[in-house]
Amino acid sequence: MADSENCGRVTRLAKKRAAEGMAPQEQRRASKKRVVLGEIQNFSIVGVKQIKGVEGKIQKPKSKKKVKRVVASKTVEEKEVSVVVVDDDDVDDPQMCTAYVSDIYDYLRKMEIDEKRRPLPDYLEKVQKDVSATMRGILVDWLVEVSEEYKLLSDTLYLTVSYLDRFLSTNVITRQKLQLLGVSSMLIAAKYEEISPPHVEDFCYITDNTYTKEEVVKMEADVLNSLQFEMGNPTVKTFLRRFTGIAQEEYKTPNLQLEFLGYYLSELGLLDYCCVKFLPSLVAASVIFLSRFTLQPNAHPWSAALQRYSGYKASDLKECVLILHDLQLSRRGGSLVAVRDKYKQHKFKCVSTLTSLVEIPASFFEDTRQL
Repeated sequence: MADSENCGRVTRLAKKRAAEGMAPQEQRRASKKRVVLGEIQNFSIVGVKQIKGVEGKIQKPKSKKKVKRVVASKTVEEKEVSVVVVDDDDVDDPQMCTAYVSDIYDYLRKMEIDEKRRPLPDYLEKVQKDVSATMRGILVDWLVEVSEEYKLLSDTLYLTVSYLDRFLSTNVITRQKLQLLGVSSMLIAAKYEEISPPHVEDFCYITDNTYTKEEVVKMEADVLNSLQFEMGNPTVKTFLRRFTGIAQEEYKTPNLQLEFLGYYLSELGLLDYCCVKFLPSLVAASVIFLSRFTLQPNAHPWSAALQRYSGYKASDLKECVLILHDLQLSRRGGSLVAVRDKYKQHKFKCVSTLTSLVEIPASFFEDTRQL
């Protein structure tokens, strides 16, 4: 009996010592509570206003009052200070990347001027022999319909046109192959941007099987090799997102009409060959200029914040703004209706039905005006 009690005591002591000797990692694993995905809270990243106190604790902001902050960064080449206006709401949003947003956009501005990522401004005159600006416009207009049919992101459409122009800048093709180039470029862009891109067979079908699957895949390979697999270009949409936020600072609530009008005008710009020569950031700035003029024709459309952040003065935008204005008034590309029909929908606030003044005052393009 005594031996039995001693044996039990030894067993209990062994278990106790084993528990005390458990590795810290195993102890944490044993005490860690499993949490289902729906129970995980969306904790925000510590922002500028959440500073550490004397005792090392994180102090939360006392109020949600908006305070504009300035983030300054100096570019390497121009040695100029670029100023980004950031709201406290943005500080707590991890997607806004407020800590290094200036560096990101400085990098994008350098990338957009990279020659290997830019189409030739006059490739139709210098390279192509059987393709005209009208044919290009008809193709892009049709690609807008394709993107709507397959519910593709607008980013996919912008990249498609970028690949198209870059390929045509270095490769001569016949007009019979132009549509094949369009669908192959959209196939590449969809693979780059979409979660579930359309299949090759879908693009064959949308052309009424004018081209075979093998032809589409062959053209896809030709485009990729021609572009040297440089797929990640900044587009007008890249800069338009940021410029729209700056333009809406004066509004208490987001102005969806301004946002959709900007998208509409920028897609109209895709149709016109004359816009190929402009940098994406300049087109985005011109779109904001014209959008604000359309909604408030009596107010100056360019603000100090927009000029400071975009890096463009009103005079820099004049040529591009006037081309976009002609497109908006159907004085250019009036027969291309896909973009206009797309933005007649209520989900886009019917912005393509908005009218603009026939003339933009010349004073709006003068830099001598104190903004």
